[in-house]
Amino acid sequence: MTQASPLGSRELTSTPADRKSAIRVIICFGIVSFFADMTYEGAHSILGPFLEGLNATAFQVGFVAGLGEMLAASLRFFSGRWVDRTRAYWTIAFIGYGMNLIVVPALAFAGNWQAAALLVVAERTGKGIRGPARDVLLSEATQHVGHGWGFGLHAAMDQAGALIGPVIMAVSVAKSHHFNSAFLVLAVPALGALIALSAARFLDPWRARAAKPATTTALPSVFWMYIVAAGVIALGFVDFPLLAYHFQKTKLFDQPTIPLLFAMAMGINGVVALVLGRLFDRFGLTVLVAGLVASSVALPLGFLGGSTAAVAAVALWAVGMGAQDATLRAGISQVVSMNKRGSAFGTFNAFYGIMWFVGSLVMGKLYDTNLLVALVAFGVVAQLVAAVMFLRLRGPLARA
Repeated sequence: MTQASPLGSRELTSTPADRKSAIRVIICFGIVSFFADMTYEGAHSILGPFLEGLNATAFQVGFVAGLGEMLAASLRFFSGRWVDRTRAYWTIAFIGYGMNLIVVPALAFAGNWQAAALLVVAERTGKGIRGPARDVLLSEATQHVGHGWGFGLHAAMDQAGALIGPVIMAVSVAKSHHFNSAFLVLAVPALGALIALSAARFLDPWRARAAKPATTTALPSVFWMYIVAAGVIALGFVDFPLLAYHFQKTKLFDQPTIPLLFAMAMGINGVVALVLGRLFDRFGLTVLVAGLVASSVALPLGFLGGSTAAVAAVALWAVGMGAQDATLRAGISQVVSMNKRGSAFGTFNAFYGIMWFVGSLVMGKLYDTNLLVALVAFGVVAQLVAAVMFLRLRGPLARA
């Protein structure tokens, strides 16, 4: 089978056996992410209210969430280069996923927001370590079935776990009326992720080839324009803990409802990623632009509206996340060769995370000073600017 990318990547001839193996590997990684997301998105769903209960301010919540994302992303710059040099994809992946098993349940014992912040940072560090290795292994499989569809399928399974994790947290919080004990339950899916990763390693037919050294080539110039545009998305994309903090502080929803809203968002995210991943293989970055327009509407609805508007805001926020999950990594896979993808994914995520951190700090500060209209304007403008940048990138990517 011969596939051609709408962004102009080299054609690839795939045999039926390659396609079957690719689907098995993608599904295996999907199961890994299913359990991993059940773990850390379950924790993420109650992080804002949990920190609020530990007397953290909105700025501190934004700082913790943003710092965690920045470290998770910026560490990928180094782990991506480490991956390209050593080709130790599986070893690095196991180290990163293994940290979840220890760190997330330990949140149950955090007695103040500073201790919780350290554990959040440690969990994000594990994610930063494993990210490029997993994405390179996954991209080797998706090139046989379409990068958009492959990454979209993986994201859909990933978000299924992200849906169930918050539901588990909602049930636990409803029973105990306490956030701390809910974190202990998440040790079970953390262990499941490691078991599934072992299965993925066993079934990977390309593991021997992945270990061979490859000729180094430079990253294409269009890649750098691409990551700048992605960074502008991150600058204006609100983190869910800040939304949840607002819901908790304004009493729009009771405590058990907030993780259920996050679960709803993850379900929408998964469906959107699967659909837009398939559309991305046909129409390219236009589908990402549509997702950004939708997510920009989430800000005024979430921070300036009532409870009904807030539910709509969470849904639109999820659409934007799903669009990013389905397209951003797929676009990189189409224009960067296999032997440089570790560095490419790492560099991309590092810049994205730094910009996310800056945006989180700005939005948290604007919230603390009661400048909600300015917060909304900041986020909406950044996302619309990013949409225009990606529209203009369609031509350069096609010629890459």
